[in-house]
Amino acid sequence: MEIKNSITHVILTGGIGSRLWPLSRKSQPKQYLEIFESKSLFEMTVERNSLLADKVMVVGNVDNHHLSKKVMDKSNISYVNIVEATPRNTAAAIAFAAFASDREDILIVTPSDHIIDLMNNYNSAIGEAVSKAKDGFIVTFGVIPTKPETGYGYIESKGDKVISFREKPNETTAKEFISRGNFLWNSGMFCFKAGVLLDELKQFQPDVYEKSKAVWESSEDGFLDLELSLEIPSISIDYAVMERSKKIKVVPASFSWSDLGSFESVYDYLLSKGHPIDQNGNMVIGSDKHTTFLGLKNTIFVHTDSANLILQKENSQDVKDIYSELEKQNSDLLN
Repeated sequence: MEIKNSITHVILTGGIGSRLWPLSRKSQPKQYLEIFESKSLFEMTVERNSLLADKVMVVGNVDNHHLSKKVMDKSNISYVNIVEATPRNTAAAIAFAAFASDREDILIVTPSDHIIDLMNNYNSAIGEAVSKAKDGFIVTFGVIPTKPETGYGYIESKGDKVISFREKPNETTAKEFISRGNFLWNSGMFCFKAGVLLDELKQFQPDVYEKSKAVWESSEDGFLDLELSLEIPSISIDYAVMERSKKIKVVPASFSWSDLGSFESVYDYLLSKGHPIDQNGNMVIGSDKHTTFLGLKNTIFVHTDSANLILQKENSQDVKDIYSELEKQNSDLLN
């Protein structure tokens, strides 16, 4: 008799989206902003996978879990709630989800702040990943790139084999990756049996495994203990498992994908949905007031109640430096 693998969609909601300040704040990170066709990215993520999974798990933190709850209540979906007391990066977040599951359960792990189109391609990529996960592989999704993007990590691949993982490249390296034709964008999405992931984590990062396990076992109603959590090494799942395990497969996928990590990608997305720009490519985000740009091209004006940002589209990646500077000053403008 075949064992029915239950499929769980695990949504990671950590992260503040510092490159989208001042829209994205600690009290309202980018995945909860309702600027995408009056839905948030988090809500779109929940909907996108609702037909593919039997269960939903949300891994959040003390600052944002009430925002997730609002969306989950609205969509009337019951879910397992895991609330981190402090962010410990993706290795721990994914470990908690695996500890909260049966070993044979298949987990589809996705961030909560990505935009995905071409749903048929997405659904078939998920189907392929689930079948590889049933065979005991840890699957990562590599998106077939459309341009030499410097804001993403890359996966060098041959068929479904991973040759190497690469950090975010500079412009020259990104162009070289694209011309070589076997490099994929690293989407940060994964699929695996809970038990397989935990076994690999235990082998390569026993410290993360043991300490995450202790934190999970002492949790109450999904709320994790702060003092125990602080002992977990803060490392990414890529570094902890993906770059070391021999059980990794990649599904090269041709769905359209963006992590909306910068105002340039938000600009492109809003433009594709009919958001207005003037004849010189200037865009206003967050205000309906009449705004005129004089002598400026490709400028984005971002308006919020307490702060405005005016930037050249090409400088989008540098917004995180402004965020870091405000953080050093302990500024209220981040809240």
